[in-house]
Amino acid sequence: MRKVRIGVIGCGAISGAYLGMAKNFPVVEVAACADIDLDRARTKAREFGVPKACSVDDILKDPSIELVLNLTVPKAHVPIALAALQAGKHTYAEKPLGIDREEGRKVIDLAKSRGLKVGCAPDTFMGAGIQTARKLIEDGAIGRPVAFTAFMMGRGHESWHPSPEFYYEVGGGPMFDMGPYYLTALLQMLGPVKRLTGAATIAIPQRTITSQPKFGQRITVKTPDHICGTMEFENGCAGVIMQTFATLHSQYDQKQPITIYGTDGTLKVPDPNTFDGPVSLATAADKEFRIIPPMFRTGYGRSIGLADMAYAIRSGRPFRTNGDQAFLVLDLMAGFLDSARTGQAFHPTVPYERPAPMRADLPFGVLEE
Repeated sequence: MRKVRIGVIGCGAISGAYLGMAKNFPVVEVAACADIDLDRARTKAREFGVPKACSVDDILKDPSIELVLNLTVPKAHVPIALAALQAGKHTYAEKPLGIDREEGRKVIDLAKSRGLKVGCAPDTFMGAGIQTARKLIEDGAIGRPVAFTAFMMGRGHESWHPSPEFYYEVGGGPMFDMGPYYLTALLQMLGPVKRLTGAATIAIPQRTITSQPKFGQRITVKTPDHICGTMEFENGCAGVIMQTFATLHSQYDQKQPITIYGTDGTLKVPDPNTFDGPVSLATAADKEFRIIPPMFRTGYGRSIGLADMAYAIRSGRPFRTNGDQAFLVLDLMAGFLDSARTGQAFHPTVPYERPAPMRADLPFGVLEE
């Protein structure tokens, strides 16, 4: 199968995770790196053996590049995606798809009008952890899912990230930063959402950066840093989600931050920001939780969703990290803020069709026969 040539736009902290994993997929060829800081692009290109470092315009004008991997900050996701689509290229972005529904809809509509594909992170749900949990639920291991908890609790990013300001701008915050992992995982395991309610607040209005190189700089928080709510799925399962950058010492409870409770058992799900991790099950016959061996291939990382999309470009089949799923996640995240503001329940504005589960019978790095 002919490789899909990819141009990377944005060579910040997350780019290394993509570039390091991409080499494991024979359908992917990273052809060029670009960044507003050309030296940063050159550094990443040297580190990961990418043949060219160049400007964003160079990538957009290169007819041999079919797919733009957009790893910019959230407020730049849509402008870069629209530019890529206008240039006739497919686009795959880091999450979120956009900072609001209007932005996200522009990307989806333009892609469909031009016959191009939109992909979006997260792809962590394609790892063995969430896929094993999904299969256990579908196989009836816990009976009918009744309830869930999904908690991401922490203090925020200013203590370690070199440029944490965007996490506290509109389009950032814990829901838009970490919510995509949790919501996508829940959609994979439980299916379409019926309705949700939300509460949101800015708990820490001013923050101080304690990481380098911006140590001591102050951040004014412009979006809620603590969000919680309820979700009811169409299958009848209803539970609680919390996404917060305003708590301390909660990391000690985060190894399995999602729990699904069923009529016949309980399932502890690994961190949806990881690809693997333990899946624990307890049924009526168990006195304690037992770890279930992974039912799918382990060892994947960021770029598996990109590779799945590349196979889809070649074969025409659906792919799992598709733009429609990413838009629904954006719709749900905005829905929590809408509900918090209005005091009313929110109903998703778009339908949802779960992507196909992963296949366990293919060699590592090969996602299609």
